[in-house]
Amino acid sequence: MKTAKRLEGIGEYYFSQKLREIDELNKQGKQIINLGIGSPDLPPHPEVIRVLQEEAAKPGTHAYQSYKGSPVLRKAFSDWYRNWYGVELNPDTEILPLIGSKEGIMHICMTYLDKKDEVLVPNPGYPTYRSAVKLAGGKCVEYELKEKHNYVPDFKRLEKKDLSRVKLMFVNYPQMPTGQLPTKELFEELVAFGKKHDILIIHDNPYSFILNEKPVSLLAVDGAKEIVLELNSLSKSHNMAGWRIGVLCGAKERIEEVLRFKSNMDSGMFLPLQLAAAKALTLGKDWQDEVNAIYRQRREKVFELLRVLNCRFSTAQAGMFVWARIPSKYGTGFELSDEVLYQANVFITPGGIFGKAGDKYIRVSLCAPVEKFEESLKRVAEALAKASKNE
Repeated sequence: MKTAKRLEGIGEYYFSQKLREIDELNKQGKQIINLGIGSPDLPPHPEVIRVLQEEAAKPGTHAYQSYKGSPVLRKAFSDWYRNWYGVELNPDTEILPLIGSKEGIMHICMTYLDKKDEVLVPNPGYPTYRSAVKLAGGKCVEYELKEKHNYVPDFKRLEKKDLSRVKLMFVNYPQMPTGQLPTKELFEELVAFGKKHDILIIHDNPYSFILNEKPVSLLAVDGAKEIVLELNSLSKSHNMAGWRIGVLCGAKERIEEVLRFKSNMDSGMFLPLQLAAAKALTLGKDWQDEVNAIYRQRREKVFELLRVLNCRFSTAQAGMFVWARIPSKYGTGFELSDEVLYQANVFITPGGIFGKAGDKYIRVSLCAPVEKFEESLKRVAEALAKASKNE
């Protein structure tokens, strides 16, 4: 059986492949420490779990749900955006709960893209942007994010491109994988750029609460709803990655357009999950401070690890990763990643999986206990000492 042409050029997700390799190494007794994937290892708040348990035990909560999500969850998202971001959203018309924000990326692409339509995607950037565009039949037009420009788009360079076929632009701040925080000026420029060229700006915003004192939304810019759709998620901010709870926010017309596609793809989210998510969205600053205190401690250990590897990095990054430039003796981050994996039994992510602009970088996840980072530091130091002795 021949696969569809839409899959041409779409390979298996890198982490899917790498995790199989790590499983094989573990079967050989290697006991790999995985510092690659951003899957929170901390649990959700106990009250969130309590709500899930209580609601799941009720006999009337197991039916199909509304395609637009529970009014309780939509109201909770509306309140959350008002309280944290200063953004007013109508819970009935401007909020669409998602089964994880990753599906929202695909829904948006399938809603708006026809063959030959073009999409601006960041390099480095989340690989799902590229694959979703291709699967929807669109064409990726990469815009490079450079360290020397603080990983923001070069708008002057973009203005010189033929943008007549561009319908969407994916942006993501705090940026993944670089950890770059946005500025008010950047967000205003993005909105102005979208309006000028009639390009729908898709802001992917799952990292705004992690190691960041001032969460911001692109929708807070005046007039942003005219040209912006924002994706958000409870995966990182509330340690609920496996729960698959996200949200799409924007103007009523855009939400209705995406719903036309989404309603043909699923039959709603399990109601107890929605009600538990609504509870999570009421958690205050104490919860976020508690989570960030743990990540801050872990990040210091990652800084130590990166110094041992002689990498260069900024200490002002946000999000649950640390992005670092590799030493000049390595051709790519893949070389350093493989060396650390096979010689020290520690897996870190090569930056090249996020685009060619990431080839000279690596990314380390903060999603492991401090003890794992201390053990990683010990293993890497021992491996480097052994290699130096053998030279």
